[in-house]
Amino acid sequence: MKNKTVSICYSLRLDVMVGLMILGFSTVGYGQLWNPNVDDTTYQNPIIHADYSDPDVVRVGDDYYMVSSSFNCAPALPVLHSRDLVNWTIINHVMPEVPPVDHFEQPRHGDGVWAPSIRYHDGWYYVYYGDPDFGIFMSRTEDPYGEWTLPHLVREAKGWIDPCPFWDEDGQAYLVHAFAGSRAGIKSIVVLHRMSADGERLLDDGVLVFDGHDDHPTIEGTKMYKRNGHYYIFAPGGGVVQGWQTILRSKNIYGPYEDKIVLHQGDTEINGPHQGAWIDTPSGTDWFVHFQEKQPYGRIVHLQPAIWQDDWLVIGTDDDGDGTGEPVQQWTKPKISSADKWIVPQTSDEFDSIDLGLQWQWHGNPKAKWAYTTNMGYLRMNPVIMDPDQNLYSAPNLLLQKMPAEEFLATAKLTFHHHHDSEQIGLVVMGRDYAYIGLKQVDEQLMIQQVTAYDGQHGAQEKIEFSERINNNTVYLRAEILEGGKVQFAYSIDGVSFTSIGAPFQSKEGKWIGAKVGLFCRRDKHQNDGGYVDVDWFRIE
Repeated sequence: MKNKTVSICYSLRLDVMVGLMILGFSTVGYGQLWNPNVDDTTYQNPIIHADYSDPDVVRVGDDYYMVSSSFNCAPALPVLHSRDLVNWTIINHVMPEVPPVDHFEQPRHGDGVWAPSIRYHDGWYYVYYGDPDFGIFMSRTEDPYGEWTLPHLVREAKGWIDPCPFWDEDGQAYLVHAFAGSRAGIKSIVVLHRMSADGERLLDDGVLVFDGHDDHPTIEGTKMYKRNGHYYIFAPGGGVVQGWQTILRSKNIYGPYEDKIVLHQGDTEINGPHQGAWIDTPSGTDWFVHFQEKQPYGRIVHLQPAIWQDDWLVIGTDDDGDGTGEPVQQWTKPKISSADKWIVPQTSDEFDSIDLGLQWQWHGNPKAKWAYTTNMGYLRMNPVIMDPDQNLYSAPNLLLQKMPAEEFLATAKLTFHHHHDSEQIGLVVMGRDYAYIGLKQVDEQLMIQQVTAYDGQHGAQEKIEFSERINNNTVYLRAEILEGGKVQFAYSIDGVSFTSIGAPFQSKEGKWIGAKVGLFCRRDKHQNDGGYVDVDWFRIE
């Protein structure tokens, strides 16, 4: 899968992606999918009801590019594109695999790619991210749709996270970052380094420019800007769930910095509104993209209007005039144009192309034989050998995507060519707890099963909730996601009449990520001419 994954990451351009999306689904046609467009002039939050955590955005001309954390999942570090800050589509991934490649062959839950930043400088797009166990990495490209350079280790370090590069007007380059206390043993401080102009190495060990212990505990997520002679470091405090957005300001890049909370939850239901990007538009308006913690769906993406007052950016609405804003639920779009497409990041995949949809990620760096795309209208998945006592939480060969809305249906049509006992295909909702519906050969018979694993993250055994013989090897497997992440599994022989099996399952987030939905294929031992499954399509509606 490695070579094919590279082509997946780098071959499809935006016009092709939009075409595939229209074939696969329509936000207008499927009412259950979240649509940020209220009408041609108004949007609603979240703009992306999916787990694109720690978002950062850069504008280049009339185009906006977003990156977000991807942790242990591969391909890694998704790149999204928009023309209006409301409607987004996935256009690429920075890396086909997570480095170090051998280390991430197994799912290292919660590790890997943390809180990237994206910047455009001197004709190049730069992405920096911190791996809390290995250091700060950088990749760059002249074409965000094309191939990115292999990740370059800017500085080997333990616990250095949330880096952001900054090129000043005099040509000097800098990098700002925070610390993960779990690895570094220190936290809630911000450090600034001088950096080589090419962005490839740090020139010193850093200068402490802000201490957030007193007023902004767990300050992190640093993003650096300059405006009207002030240096600004945007840095959320207070933690993921209940945090707020802080801005630091100074006339000297090394400080001292004044601090101000510019966005908090206030009287709204939008908890933890922070960690994101300030963006100005060609028309001169200002905006802020940030996340909201909404488990089990993960950290979903919001867009807030913003305005500069007394050289502070006030985000959202500030009804009491204290300079600290609250999130909005609806607002006028940044760009009003009926010509802009109403789109959301891709979900459905008809498997009609040799390019797997960019919405798919594996739980570990992929192996070639796990799955093959074809030009014959299906995805071929082969069973990966797993110890019979191993649960799926530790399996790298899970082909998953983010949950894209509060409520939706995920349905896969597949044909299971089972040859030996223990071979199994399933549609899984994966998190710290997980459950799936699947087909498995048992005592030379094909069974339809519904299985749960509560506390799967700690190796809990799977429990078969339902098992019954089935005579058809072509089936439709379905997970119906209900409000709050409840899941009801069902199957069908004809694709019209579905039979629900098992009790509703409460989905649960993963480690630093939301619950995900997708496919797996496994067996417990090697046998000559093993079985396989051909997945005709996977649809979200």
